[in-house]
Amino acid sequence: MKIQSALYLVPVPISGAAVSDVIPAGNIEVLRQLRHFIVENLRTARRYLRHVDPAFPIAECSFEVLDRHTSPEDVAAMLKPLRDGNPVGVMSEAGCPAVADPGCHPVEIAQKEGLKVIPLVGPNSILMSLMASGFNGQSFAFHGYLPIDAAQRRKAIRNLEAESASRQMTQIFIETPYRNNRMVDFLADSLSPSTMLCVACDLTDPDKEEVVALAAAKWKKRKYDFDKRPAIFLIYAGAKGGDSRRYEKK
Repeated sequence: MKIQSALYLVPVPISGAAVSDVIPAGNIEVLRQLRHFIVENLRTARRYLRHVDPAFPIAECSFEVLDRHTSPEDVAAMLKPLRDGNPVGVMSEAGCPAVADPGCHPVEIAQKEGLKVIPLVGPNSILMSLMASGFNGQSFAFHGYLPIDAAQRRKAIRNLEAESASRQMTQIFIETPYRNNRMVDFLADSLSPSTMLCVACDLTDPDKEEVVALAAAKWKKRKYDFDKRPAIFLIYAGAKGGDSRRYEKK
């Protein structure tokens, strides 16, 4: 399979699972042909390339680091190899690039310039947690981090809960890992007792993966320990008084 002159969005694992278990073989074939990369973390990217192919010619490759400090001008300059007809790979620190990730910026520029963009299949905690929650997958939103201030956070949670109830929408967000347990405590205390809360932790890890969906009232009685583990949170209040969700064929 010969790759095209395109901006390839290259997913990487989100756990310690074997690469062959979570990354399609076709992705590895694409990686082996790429020599220009835009990455969130240089060390992580190089380590991953060596992991999937110990003989990967790192010395022949160019790497541009893209993080939250990168200026728009620098991002635009990173696409020069693509403009010259070379394929370029975008790699996140974990999971799928350009989803809750600075990789969206070179994609935006490539689209504006009419350059080809090819997303590759790979693990994404937002969609995987939604799949495993049993909540509404027809209408959902990801909100990143909620406010740190307790009063503002409680207000944000109640607003999300109200929107979930009125629009039958699944609300998805994350927290700094060392505060995961406090987040569960806060949600159990702030949400209506019947509102559903799902915590998806260590997704794709064959030994640690844990996905639990319970009413907020039941979380108050449950023992858990999600601290210092990659987790994602989902709430759904749309099923109160009956669930009228409709699903369409994709």
